[in-house]
Amino acid sequence: MDKLVIEGGNPLSGTIPIHGAKNAALPILAASLLANGEVQIRNVPYLLDIQVMLGILERLGCSTRHERDTVVVDSSKLLSTDIPEDLMKQMRSSIFLMGPLLGRCGEVTVYEPGGCAIGERKVDMHLKGLKALGAEIEEQVEKMTCRARKLTGTDIHLDYPSVGATENIMMAAVLAKGRTTITNAAREPEIQDLQNFLNTMGASIIGAGTDTITITGVDRLYPCSYEIIPDRIVAGTVMIAAAATRGNVTLSRCCSSHLSSLIHVLRRAGVQISASNDIMNVSCMTRPKAVDRIITSPYPSFPTDLQSQVMVLLSLADGFSVMKETVFESRFKHVDELNVMGADISVDMNVAFIRGVPRLYGASVEATDLRAGAALVIAGLAAKGRTTVEQVHHIDRGYDRIECLFQHLGARMHRQSPVPEQLDFAN
Repeated sequence: MDKLVIEGGNPLSGTIPIHGAKNAALPILAASLLANGEVQIRNVPYLLDIQVMLGILERLGCSTRHERDTVVVDSSKLLSTDIPEDLMKQMRSSIFLMGPLLGRCGEVTVYEPGGCAIGERKVDMHLKGLKALGAEIEEQVEKMTCRARKLTGTDIHLDYPSVGATENIMMAAVLAKGRTTITNAAREPEIQDLQNFLNTMGASIIGAGTDTITITGVDRLYPCSYEIIPDRIVAGTVMIAAAATRGNVTLSRCCSSHLSSLIHVLRRAGVQISASNDIMNVSCMTRPKAVDRIITSPYPSFPTDLQSQVMVLLSLADGFSVMKETVFESRFKHVDELNVMGADISVDMNVAFIRGVPRLYGASVEATDLRAGAALVIAGLAAKGRTTVEQVHHIDRGYDRIECLFQHLGARMHRQSPVPEQLDFAN
């Protein structure tokens, strides 16, 4: 397994462009199945999850290619609606294929999805929405088959504003007969990006970004060319790393309006932030201040995907901070690793109590999930001495060569691959 080796204590500085959003690209790649032909998607990052999704599409009969930041998917020879079990177990977002395959083919077989171990993430709301549209679901052990002779628009209320359920219902409903209304819908920017992509293909959707989305079914969708929005979580990770290392970093090709809750928290911590168009500057020349209370919640509130990274900054802050996690019940696994590096963090149920320390120290730590891994990289960049981060494959799911990203900003870090065992031919 690869590992990252970081020599910490060097303030980050420079300008870095932000790559496309993983959480927008994955459902849009799935939605490309809805158009019988060649779809071109630009600003797609080279990530492990993206490669798994492309692998699934190819196994279903599509042809794909990923050159630089552009992906081309041709689904005109779609052969199967049975998502490969081995690939589905590698990635949670494979569940996004349910809606498009059901909408286009009237049938889909799925298996238990994989992904980060950050808590229970049921697909109940996905299934409830698809059933409301007319799907019949046959459940077996670790396997489900959904069938629908005809999907019909209806009113669907989500018990929780689930991003995945909102997107799956949208993709299934675009080819359904009549109108579908989703209330208590998720409001994330990635939902808006999916709406814009589907509308570019000829769908009729309004309301993404609000809690009510209306989809009027159309007869067919058409191939198109589309560009993905910037990744707000990658941008947020870079912003927090700049503050934690007391650096001065400019982000380009980013969208500050997608990061309002993080900007508010960082400014409370004493970080200087200025934004204009798609350019944002982040600097922090002195020790950050504690933030009394942060609560994660669905967008536009503070994102759970930035909780672990901000915790690193607060562990270095002057004072006592409190972080409450309300989205996933197992998202404090990074706490023990940060404490190994000298942080002073205690956890009671879903609340973390953070007493800031003057300095973190390099250590050997292990990424337990995608965002925890990013947090440990930030901690290593800010720490005194050498940090080794194991289990880098988690980080590769959401960051396009994270070592190159931070090297561009002056970080002293590199990826180390295991040395193959040498064969002894002497005996």
